[in-house]
Amino acid sequence: MTFRRYIAIGDSFTEGMCDDVVNGEFRGWADRVADVLAVAQPGFEYANLAVRGKLLHQVITEQIPAAITMASGKETLITFHAGANDVLRPKYKSEVAFAEYREAVQKLTATGATVALFTVIETVDGKGKTADMWVERFTEFNKNVRAVAKEFGAVLAEAQQAPWLADRRFLAVDRLHLNTEGHWRMSQAVLEMLDYPFDSAWRIPLPPAKKKSGLRKTIENVYWIFIFVLPWIWRRLRGRSSGDGRSPKYPTLRPWRN
Repeated sequence: MTFRRYIAIGDSFTEGMCDDVVNGEFRGWADRVADVLAVAQPGFEYANLAVRGKLLHQVITEQIPAAITMASGKETLITFHAGANDVLRPKYKSEVAFAEYREAVQKLTATGATVALFTVIETVDGKGKTADMWVERFTEFNKNVRAVAKEFGAVLAEAQQAPWLADRRFLAVDRLHLNTEGHWRMSQAVLEMLDYPFDSAWRIPLPPAKKKSGLRKTIENVYWIFIFVLPWIWRRLRGRSSGDGRSPKYPTLRPWRN
């Protein structure tokens, strides 16, 4: 399939958080995918409606209506990844999220567009109740995504095909978002899935990491807690999100050139 337009919707993952900054905006894997799609199709257009921190119902109500108005048949690609922020919330209910997610994908596929969905890495470093909860919730999340993709004929980017992507060296210092190398690899994975030119080096694992001293680990953990964890908790206590007041970086279809 040669796509004439690409609409990316979701949260910080799709916005491109922690990648290189280009013209004041994070580049991200979706922009990198658009670069390649544009080479193959003159007049190619791209919109990125994703905003960091958005929950599933916010993506559904704020982004999907706009995406539907821009979609036009199979030559439109829509990537949809949302719900991971919900999974991290204490009051998360899988059955509620699944129903919302399913309805969202149903609406997107009804436009005739090619819709791509994403599973996530289920394994995490560490042990204990938090790690067990992470694995349990994201395993269920992935199960739901796979079921919806199968039901509505969506394309599925399967994270479990490259489990080594759980390597923390592909994450930014916040330990949550992809870094530049991670965004590049994700873009190549998506391009391969779509049968576009890609660099197979994205599949090559990094060499074993050098062992860190206990002191360095402690310093890094303290830095992470003070710079990222505590501000996150403070926002949650105030009912705020990192995406409050932010607008999508590319809210409408625009001509896109590599």
